[in-house]
Amino acid sequence: MSATPSPPQFPEAGALFYQELTVNNERPWWQANKARWQHVVRDPMERIMATLQPEFGEARVFRPYRDLRYGKDKTPYKTHQGAYVETMPGAGWYAELGTGGISTGGGFYRVRPRELAAIRRAIDDAARGHELELVLAELTDAGWEVRGDALITAPRGYDQSHPRIELLRHTSLAVRRAIGPEVSGEDAVAERIAADWREIEALVAWVSDELQKVALTEER
Repeated sequence: MSATPSPPQFPEAGALFYQELTVNNERPWWQANKARWQHVVRDPMERIMATLQPEFGEARVFRPYRDLRYGKDKTPYKTHQGAYVETMPGAGWYAELGTGGISTGGGFYRVRPRELAAIRRAIDDAARGHELELVLAELTDAGWEVRGDALITAPRGYDQSHPRIELLRHTSLAVRRAIGPEVSGEDAVAERIAADWREIEALVAWVSDELQKVALTEER
């Protein structure tokens, strides 16, 4: 008689939950499975973020409900669970559990026009801009994907031929990388997220430094 297979643990159980939610994204199914979500998604993610807090700071574990005020997609629930540690307003480290498992990332996500202008000035600067290029090149070589919203054309005040025009176009800029299925269990996932966040610390620090300069000028 074959042994009964062990139930999936984190993050596999959470990924399976989101795979099912993707095809059952409606209130009755959610209500029937909310306790399961709490057990296999929310609680483990909160415990992992609490483990990482002494090194990285307090995390915000996002709510499961989508903002339905904008866009045509009216499905009520997010098909992923995100967690975010803010280093400066709009910038920091990110981790996510979705249908494919865990992914990690970091950079700047949503900043004010004044802050975006400061980041662009830093990208335009020969020394600071080159520093960012080197950081991103190293991360890309290590398997990180550069992501973020970007303008189609050059931002106002910058020439289309600028050597870093691709970076200047960004209105948000972050890197992201998936954690493979070989990393399983809360302790192992926490260790891997911490290692990934340390790996991208140079990018998060670069962005945070520029945002800190803006904050200091506003305090004067």
